[in-house]
Parts: sequence; C-alpha cells; structure tokens
Amino acid sequence: MLGPPYNHTMKTPATFFLVGVPGLQSSHPWLAISLSAMYIIALLGNSLIVTVIWMDSTLQEPMFCFLCVLAAVDIAMASSVVPKMVSIFSSGGSSISFNACFTQMYFVHVATAMETGLLLVMAFDRYIAICKPLHYKRILTPQVMLGMSVTIAIRAIIFMTPLSWMVSHLPFCGSNVVLHSYCEHIAVAKLACSDPMPSSLYSLIGSSIIVGSDVVFIAASYSLILQAVFGLSKNAQLKALSTCGSHVVVMALYYLPGMASIYVAWLGQDIVPLHTQVLLADLYLVIPPALNPIIYGLRTKQIRERTWSLLMHCLSDHSILGS
Repeated sequence: MLGPPYNHTMKTPATFFLVGVPGLQSSHPWLAISLSAMYIIALLGNSLIVTVIWMDSTLQEPMFCFLCVLAAVDIAMASSVVPKMVSIFSSGGSSISFNACFTQMYFVHVATAMETGLLLVMAFDRYIAICKPLHYKRILTPQVMLGMSVTIAIRAIIFMTPLSWMVSHLPFCGSNVVLHSYCEHIAVAKLACSDPMPSSLYSLIGSSIIVGSDVVFIAASYSLILQAVFGLSKNAQLKALSTCGSHVVVMALYYLPGMASIYVAWLGQDIVPLHTQVLLADLYLVIPPALNPIIYGLRTKQIRERTWSLLMHCLSDHSILGS
C-alpha cells in the first residue's frame, strides 16, 4: 500500500514520537477523559446502529443502508486515532513505529474522504425522498446504492493513496518528534530532510476538490429540499426543517474544523497557535463519529423504535436466563 521506505543514504527512523497537544501537556489528563467518553459513545452508538439495521429486515431502505456504511466508517475513523491519543494523554505512550504511523495516516485519509462522500449521498437520498417520493425506489435501486458506495470508496483510495505514498517516501534524517497527537501528514512531512511542498500542495488541492464539490452538491440538495418543504403543511415543514437543521449542524462540525485545520496549516500557521491547530484536527476526527449516531440514527423514528425493541428483547432474555 505504502511501499518501501525512501532509498536514502541517511537512516530512516524506526519510530516517531507524538507529543500530543503542544503547550497543553498539563491538560492531557482531561483530554484523555473527554476523548475516552466520546470514543465510547461513538463505538456504542455506531455499533448499535449497524446491529439494528443489519438484524431488522424492515430497515433496508437506501437511507438506512447508507447510514450503516457511515456508522462502520465512523468506527474505523475514530479507532484509527483515538486509542493512541488516549495512550499519549493518559500515560505518555507517545512512540509509534514508522510503518504504523503511515498506516494510521492512510486510514485517516481514506476514512475522511469516504465520510464526506457518504454525507453527500445521504443528502441526495433525502432530496429524492422529499422532492421525488413517487420515484424513490425506482431511482435508488440496490444496484445504484452499491454503485454509489463503491464509487465513494474508489474515489477515496484514488485521491488518498498518492498522498500517503508521497509522504512515506520522503527522506527522514533529522528529528523524529511529531508535534501532533496522531500522524497528521503535514506535521510528519515537516520532519523530512527534503522539500515537503509537493505532498502538502497535493493535500490542499485534493481536499479542496473533494470537499468543495461535495459541499456544493450537498448545499444544492438541501436548498431544493427547503423549496419543496415550504409547499407542505405546517407540521411537515417543522419536521423537515428540524431534520435538515440537525443534519446541517453535524456537517458543519465535520467540514469546518477539518478544512480549517488544513488551511490554517497553510496560511495561518504563524497566526493560529499550534495547540489550536492540533485540537481542530483532533476534534474533526472525534466529534462527528460521536454525534452521527444520535443525529442520523436515534433521531430517526424507525431506528429509535427498533433499538428500543432490541434492548427490551435483550433484557427480557437476560431476565429469563437469570431466573
């Protein structure tokens, strides 16, 4: 996936050391507690959604299938960084091997690229459901859903594999201390002995293209939804506006910190404190996986009812076994 290390006369470090959040070492225990809480919520919430959708044959509509994939991506995205962050913040376990560092970097890149693609298709799903309800099943067939999911994964791999390859093939011959809490590519690339500009520029352009195009189509979908909603009854308007509003909040919490961390690293690294840059990048990987199950899942009536039914069934079986 990443290929062998760069063939350089100077020795490539076997290990990197992650410092956590530079300048906020005294707050590391509190960060460890906060991250652990959000990670537990993300794991439980997303696992519950995957289980409920997988077990219930009535939840096989496109929206729930996309939600199931989103939950799986959220688990992978959070799990690729949070356990190591908690280890750094709680016990100072800051070392990470060269290969593990770039594997983590690759999974973070692919997961975030897939996440934005899934948010786009879920917005498209809502547009079809509200604006073209009579054609919903004809447009979003299982084949179309599979094609969308595969396209999202292929796009993420095509865009992000070259970035991880470029950074992993840089010559590292100086410091091996990464001023970050995970192997963020710009922080790692700064340690290279050669110019990291090509990989950094690729990251900036690639992220701008992916996120920019997705945000434009998401905004267009919700604009058309709002236009259609204003022709409905008052109750239907309030319900649709509540749903769309919560979705927009989640997307804002995903896109704003993510893009801010990228552009700040390029344009405002001398203006914005380093600890703020690191926290932005951290929150962007942790908050959405914790909120998505609540906003997209438990706020949905069908999933809420099926989840309650599943929990009651488990408790009933447990009480029967206990007696």
